[in-house]
Amino acid sequence: MNTYKANSKNIKKAAHIIKAGGLVAFPTETVYGLGADGLNPIAVAKIFEVKKRPSFNPLILHISDKSWLKKLTTVKREKIDLLIKKFWPGPLTLVLPKTELVPEIVTSGNPTVAVRMPNHPVALQLIETSKRPIAAPSANRFGHLSPTEASHVSKYLGDKVDMILDGGKSSVGVESTILQFYEDNFYLLRHGGLSKEEIENEVGKIKTGTMNEQKPNSPGQLPFHYSPHTPLKFFNKKLLDEKKKIGAIFLRQNKLDFPFAKIKLLSEQADLREAAANLFSFLHDLEKENLDLIIVEKIEETGLGRAIMDRLKKAVKQHE
Repeated sequence: MNTYKANSKNIKKAAHIIKAGGLVAFPTETVYGLGADGLNPIAVAKIFEVKKRPSFNPLILHISDKSWLKKLTTVKREKIDLLIKKFWPGPLTLVLPKTELVPEIVTSGNPTVAVRMPNHPVALQLIETSKRPIAAPSANRFGHLSPTEASHVSKYLGDKVDMILDGGKSSVGVESTILQFYEDNFYLLRHGGLSKEEIENEVGKIKTGTMNEQKPNSPGQLPFHYSPHTPLKFFNKKLLDEKKKIGAIFLRQNKLDFPFAKIKLLSEQADLREAAANLFSFLHDLEKENLDLIIVEKIEETGLGRAIMDRLKKAVKQHE
């Protein structure tokens, strides 16, 4: 087994692996990341190989100290400092013009780089001990469910990772929100663990970025992603067939008179933070049940509901 408890001793071992060009899966507050030395192109290439990730899909660099921004990016704006002061460390990724220090493989050839500071003690200690930014997408096979526990990483990647640090369940449960700063405006590129409303409370109205399926400039812009092996559909009465073994995910309660094989409630209090934290974990659980179909209730797209529905829409689209 290559899974170890995330204590100081094992974090030091993990940092040594990172510095030696290896791969370490580690916890963040959003999901588990598959990390490599972000300044080592050969190490970063291993991420793409292990995940089977398209080379045109850029990565996020994770830092533990905002002083790294001056080394990795060229932008200097008051609005950026405002967001960093308010939301870092946290589930916010900023896409900014890059410096020559950032390898082309990290940005997939784009002139911008995605950077964030995770809000998790294990992640921060690993980055700090490694003494370099860590490139890290979610620690899963490309297109599959994001991992929110160490066991999810082990299921997908196994011994292809040099070390998995087990830091418990991710508290946010969905990936970071991604913003690009361009020509004095913010563009929302991906809904995530920080809501659009929270950001707009600090910097005013933000625009929605245009998705470029051929050349995305940040993760999360492809039209499908985050999918379980089991077919996933939004609720429709026509889908209910008593001959099939069907699982269901509801926000707070099941009002249907149907013999579901398994039911998951994201949050009995309709708390969207709890719902987001449970989403991928519940999909992983249902994937183990040998179901014919998983149906899921649509959620109102406000606050974190946007991030939840973004993941679900992409997962459903993959099975169309």
